[in-house]
Amino acid sequence: MTDYKPVPEDKFSFGLWTVQYPGRDPFGEPTRPPMDPVRAVEKLAEIGAYGINFHDDDVVPFGADDAERDRILDGLRKALADTGLVVTTATTNLFTHPVFKDGGFTSNNREVRRYALKKVMRNIDLAAELGAKVYVAWGGRDGQESGGAKNVMEALERNREAYNLLGEFVTDRGYDIKFAIEPKPNEPRGDILLPTVGHAMAFISTLDRPELVGVNPEIGHEEMAGLNAAAGYAQALWQGKLFHIDLNGQHGPKYDQDLRFGAGNVRGAFWVVDTLLAGGYDGPVHFDFKTPRTEDDKGVWIAAEACMTNYLILREKAQAFRADPEVQSALADAQLPELAKPTISEGETWSDIEAAEVPDVEAIGAHGMAFERLDQLALEHLYGVRS
Repeated sequence: MTDYKPVPEDKFSFGLWTVQYPGRDPFGEPTRPPMDPVRAVEKLAEIGAYGINFHDDDVVPFGADDAERDRILDGLRKALADTGLVVTTATTNLFTHPVFKDGGFTSNNREVRRYALKKVMRNIDLAAELGAKVYVAWGGRDGQESGGAKNVMEALERNREAYNLLGEFVTDRGYDIKFAIEPKPNEPRGDILLPTVGHAMAFISTLDRPELVGVNPEIGHEEMAGLNAAAGYAQALWQGKLFHIDLNGQHGPKYDQDLRFGAGNVRGAFWVVDTLLAGGYDGPVHFDFKTPRTEDDKGVWIAAEACMTNYLILREKAQAFRADPEVQSALADAQLPELAKPTISEGETWSDIEAAEVPDVEAIGAHGMAFERLDQLALEHLYGVRS
């Protein structure tokens, strides 16, 4: 067996909340004690991580005074310096405290919206200080349960207003930070605004500074909507909007499971890795998972390390698949190289298409596309019977 050990060039990062998760769920109290962020940083460095992401409240408890905040942040800065871990990204918790029960940027309450922006700006200042280049934005409670409770068009306008103001803020501050919107269809709200990659990218096109905003797709969130996660990553890459990624595991359209990466839909995970490699994604490879409440502290670190191991395994398998001569032949039989050729030749117009001879549609229609052979070869690489 290959020794799948991460190296800094892999850029593996974890949200502090992933390993700090105490096992609380809607039906049960925590099964693990709280974890200090300094210990989280130290242990992540120990297992080979490259960087971290954090919510403001993951590090400094909500409501802490300035003296307590400074004391805690000094400890975090020291842990980062001692371990060499970098802060790749940051985000803000606008969903846990009761004040955000109707969302942050789109709450019906104007004072809540203003407070949410103030909270985000303060954390962006910290993120910039710590060297983060991407600011992930998940509108966890920006949604509704009933149609009459939220004017969706007005809510989208308030959302746009927020992103425009934050774009102005980072520009005026001179920060080298971009935003990555994280789509999710539901949970904790019945319906969340910007539920998919497509919704988010359409929204981004309306902003004053669309170049500052991209997306942060998550495998679990895309599959919760019944979508193909790899296709979402591919479209974001195609549009130059894949600013960050969240990797985890999910068993189809149910509650947000946040399984370790590589668990759940293994075939889907294989194609996500293949898509990232083919698209040349070179940002942080970030894991957003939660260790099940059945596990103790030891299980937390087994699961975290497994996220990196599984990515390295799937990366190796995807590379072997693409290098396989039989796969190259199957790709040709499936006419994939022809898809890369423009349908309209240089200099042609619609009139050339109109005047073109009709092909032998009966012969073409009778000819198979050879997709089954290609897919079987991919499965054999995934199953480990080809190398």
